Amino acid sequence: MGHTFIIRLRVGMLALNGVLRLGYWAGLEQYDPARIVAHSIHAEAVGFDIIALSDHFHPWSDTGGQAGFPWIVLAAVAEHTKKVELGTAVTTPFFRYHPAIVAQAFATLDYLYPGRIFITVGTGHAMNETPLGFKWPGYREKVERLREAIEIIQLLWKGDFVDYDGKYYQLRSAKLYTKPLTKIPIYVATSNATVAEIAGELCDGILTNPRGMDKYMEIIAALEKGARKAGKDPSKLSKCLEFKVSYDHDYDRAYKAALFWAPTAIPREKREKISDPRVLEAMVGDDERRKIKETWLITTDVDDIFKALSHLLKLGFDRVYIHSASPNEEKFLNLLGRDILPWMREFYEQLGRPIRPVLE
Repeated sequence: MGHTFIIRLRVGMLALNGVLRLGYWAGLEQYDPARIVAHSIHAEAVGFDIIALSDHFHPWSDTGGQAGFPWIVLAAVAEHTKKVELGTAVTTPFFRYHPAIVAQAFATLDYLYPGRIFITVGTGHAMNETPLGFKWPGYREKVERLREAIEIIQLLWKGDFVDYDGKYYQLRSAKLYTKPLTKIPIYVATSNATVAEIAGELCDGILTNPRGMDKYMEIIAALEKGARKAGKDPSKLSKCLEFKVSYDHDYDRAYKAALFWAPTAIPREKREKISDPRVLEAMVGDDERRKIKETWLITTDVDDIFKALSHLLKLGFDRVYIHSASPNEEKFLNLLGRDILPWMREFYEQLGRPIRPVLE
């Protein structure tokens, strides 16, 4: 069945970060809020450490699409679980969410569920902003907005009355009266070095998806550069991964289920400013259907999952979010808990020395 990430590794440079944390990616674009809560409860029961919820106003596909409000679902999941970490993947603190409102919302979540909350931020998608009347900016502005937003969130979490005079955002004696009870980790979703450097400087790690070894090493180098610029130890930063898989005993069923996400395979330059899921769905052609087979692991064999994850764990990822499009999610969750999660933890513990990835 194959997988995009095929590498050989030898002793060298990239060190593991310590404890492996395993996450369940709860796709609110695919499932209604009640099922997301049920899947999240199930995920904790089978051994997951983290629940990461997507944060969209529009889904990628019109047919069968959902888009529940993630912060409410986070609270519901928190109330029905005991100890899993909970957060978003990925929140864009630009337009529909002012950074100060993001700060207030996640501070409140941490106040109610201390030590369990995180947030992942990123530059986002037009589909979540332009339907509300906002103009979608270019790349440079998005990066500048992201930096300002992170700074505002952190200032409000830590400060008293805050003034902020940025290019895009301003605060005038703004005070967050209900502060978080613990330090809330902020991760940054990125596939480029510029944003990775901001993550290293200001935040607690990155969420990424390797698109070739050269690109991955460039991102890690930028993350470490940003950390050193801020006087931080780069080895303390987390490297989070979204791992996409669709599993079933019938390959065609697994493939058909993964096609729900086919609009994500449309080249970015073609979909960058499109916000209508009906249009995105209609744009899916043979190229996108083929690309889904490359960007998702579609398989009937658990050994394929072991092989793909072993390569990725050797890269140094310490937070792995399993994003499943499997046609029988409950059955796959049981399989993960019985076979895959215990194996991942054991395998990670055996990786006892620094490693360097090399393209095969």
